[in-house]
Amino acid sequence: MQGLFFESDTGVRSAIRLVVVLIGFWTAWRAGRAAAESWSNYPLVIAYTVLLAGAMQFLHHALFDGPVLSLFYYVIDLVLLLIFSTAGYRYRRTNQMVNNYYWLYEKTSPFSWKAKH
Repeated sequence: MQGLFFESDTGVRSAIRLVVVLIGFWTAWRAGRAAAESWSNYPLVIAYTVLLAGAMQFLHHALFDGPVLSLFYYVIDLVLLLIFSTAGYRYRRTNQMVNNYYWLYEKTSPFSWKAKH
């Protein structure tokens, strides 16, 4: 067990990083779904993602001694989280539109719909 909590043990740190990244992506997906669920507009998804990117930046600093404030890494986190939150938003909004207005819309993909003719 020597090296389990030390810098030399990179396997455990890599596993923890992977878990933190997956939790961040899952949280972004759920934030997008939550905004769609409440019939909110897309700017709320962006606001949630900006806050989540700040929280992820803090986790990177607190757990892995990353930089406290780094615009470069913040933007990377923001872009990646925005992809997942947008996907969650579009997925849920598509299901809402197709299920609630089934006589008006049909699903064209998991992320889009079109008007029925």
